Amino acid sequence: QVQLVESGGGLVQPGGSLRLSCAASGSFFGINAMGWYRQAPGKQRDLVAAVTSGGTTNYADSVKGRFIISRDNGKNTVYLQMNSLKPEDTAVYYCNADVRFTYTVRTYWGPGSQVTVSA
Repeated sequence: QVQLVESGGGLVQPGGSLRLSCAASGSFFGINAMGWYRQAPGKQRDLVAAVTSGGTTNYADSVKGRFIISRDNGKNTVYLQMNSLKPEDTAVYYCNADVRFTYTVRTYWGPGSQVTVSA
């Protein structure tokens, strides 16, 4: 069974920074892409950033230049460094991983971490 455990959410003032972490545990061969999504109240869940196993990254336009996604393949962990945070970044942030098994790839989600940007 695969689990994704998130940490690092919280309350921060506008202009501040937070770092989210998400570690995958369990029995599997490896992980393809890992990413972060967010969902604000009343809105759909949208991609924030993603990174392939080779390190290629992809960002939503709204966070380009402010957020940095990275991963440690040895620790099966993905990070999201969030800088210059704005109130509109307030949302529940979910990590996501495409996990490889013998004959298949399955997508797993973390439980979500609340990020609130407010003065």
